[in-house]
Amino acid sequence: MRLIGRNGGTGTEPAATTEADTEAWAESPERRPGALPAQRTSGLAERRSTGGYGPDSLVHVPAGGLAAALGAADVPAGPDVEGDPGFDSASFETALAAREQAALEARHRRAADDGDPDSAARLGTLLLRRGDLADAEPYLRAAAAAGLRAAANNLGVLLHQRGHRAEAAQWWRQAAVAGSAPAAHALGLQLRDQGEEEAAEYWLHFAADHGHPLGAYALGDLMEHRRDVRAERWFKVSADAGHREGAYRLARMREAAGDKETAEAWYRIAAARSHARAALRLGVLLEDRSGGEPPLLDEAARWYRQSAQNGEPRAACALGYLLRDSGDLGAAAEWWQEAAEAGDGNAANALGALHASRGAAAEAERWYRSALEAGDHNGAFNLGLLCAGAGRDQQAEQWYRRAAYAGHREACNALAVVLLQRGDESGAEPWFSRAAEAGSVDGAFNLGVLYAGRGEQRQAQEWYARAAAEGHGEAALQLAVVQEQRGNAAGALERYRQAAAGGSAEGAFRLASVLDRRGDADAEAEHWYALAADAGHRRAQVRMGVRAAERGALEIAESWYRRAAEAGSRSAAFNLGLLLARQDSEAEAMLWYTRAADAGHGRAALRLALLALRRGEPVQAEGWCRRAADYGPAEVAERAGRLLGALHAELSA
Repeated sequence: MRLIGRNGGTGTEPAATTEADTEAWAESPERRPGALPAQRTSGLAERRSTGGYGPDSLVHVPAGGLAAALGAADVPAGPDVEGDPGFDSASFETALAAREQAALEARHRRAADDGDPDSAARLGTLLLRRGDLADAEPYLRAAAAAGLRAAANNLGVLLHQRGHRAEAAQWWRQAAVAGSAPAAHALGLQLRDQGEEEAAEYWLHFAADHGHPLGAYALGDLMEHRRDVRAERWFKVSADAGHREGAYRLARMREAAGDKETAEAWYRIAAARSHARAALRLGVLLEDRSGGEPPLLDEAARWYRQSAQNGEPRAACALGYLLRDSGDLGAAAEWWQEAAEAGDGNAANALGALHASRGAAAEAERWYRSALEAGDHNGAFNLGLLCAGAGRDQQAEQWYRRAAYAGHREACNALAVVLLQRGDESGAEPWFSRAAEAGSVDGAFNLGVLYAGRGEQRQAQEWYARAAAEGHGEAALQLAVVQEQRGNAAGALERYRQAAAGGSAEGAFRLASVLDRRGDADAEAEHWYALAADAGHRRAQVRMGVRAAERGALEIAESWYRRAAEAGSRSAAFNLGLLLARQDSEAEAMLWYTRAADAGHGRAALRLALLALRRGEPVQAEGWCRRAADYGPAEVAERAGRLLGALHAELSA
């Protein structure tokens, strides 16, 4: 079992475009008491602009009107202070802007008090922008009553902020009927949140058709919620108008449809507008198609970094993995720590694994616990692995059990293994089943082993087949052996190939053996022997040694024999002895013959008996003969028996 530990969104944006009647696009506010209904966004909540539903949502004063007002304002005369070291231009400009704003407000107030509805609308908007709701309301009411739709929309905003939602909806409806797209958008959001989806769709459609990007986004959101395929169209309309969340949602839909090329393009557009989750997804797509090539990996890293800097901890975690894979563990740990401290359990697990690999068990445990506290049950599983590695079996079982009850499939498998090892087969079986049903390949294989051990071959084969279908090499090997036993050579060969491809060294060796016996695929047989030998398969190492010796590559043969012999292969020890003897290294050859004979190799024992006779040591020769006769095989036993008879005749003569 291997260690598990490795896979802010943007809200809606203000739009500066102004309608002919000076209305601004309405913007979705945060969900707070008195705020407008919010746009739904997917994933993590994002930082929003500090304005909320305020100035960017109300009527803008035209630049021409502002200039006219400024022309009438009194600006105090004074000396030319340009270049004065003590002159603070920022403070001067701030003070000047405040005086200009006050003059503008005074002009509007005089005109509004004289009955000018346009000035009343503008004054009400200025007051609403700075949060003076009580003073703004009568002016907006007067302008709205005079039929100014901008005032009606902004009055709806004011009333909504004060919690008078029903009356706000009435004014929005009046403005929307008069053709106000922002009012239609705000009304549609409120109706949607009240559950009146048909009416909401009507008004959002109205806003979208009148070029309102937030209305198009909200309409797409509503349709996607209802699984309406038209959602994609409206997300595209909003994205084309510069709505970054619309671009992100459109990209997600294209990615889900398998169109990664188009998805990448829209992620790129949203990410360029500082959408954190879009930058994360763009990085993931680039990394997936990089094939390990540095240019794409470098670009993925840049987008991960941008996303992380915009507050997306998952991007910091992903960047950490990218840096780890490039060999920069120090930088990886820094990003993982940043992500973990922001609550990313995956990053905390990665930090735990890093410390565990360095032998810092206490630090590893701390980060695994942090992962668990963040809601990542991999943390509990990894704590189980950590405890098991330290010999704390009881604690390991407790952590496995905690993760297993939380649905962690590999923890289910690990817990079942623990129970089976202590003889609790009835307790292990349901956990193996739970792991396998949840998709654990190891769980499916182990369940097959459990059934096979009970002689329930049909059930065992079913679970082996399920595991093999997911690439489990050892499961494919079990299926291959059964096929070979049944005489199905073609079926066995196919399963051996599957086992070898799944990483089974025994499967690779058996595949090579089948091909070797067939005699028409020598190069392929050599390939699979080498693969198994490199994985430590001793019989494959012996076979590689034999093949090298047959080619006269004695140094290579000796190397393979030594690796296998040192790992405990008696055949390799005997063959190494033969090779050394031919190279006049008789003393070392004797050592390897002895090791092979002590491990039960009959031919090695017989060779030692002959060598003892050659040295004039009949007693030792007799002992080795008896052992050779006992070890076999039949041919060796027969030769050992004849030699033993000759020895008796000679000793009794």
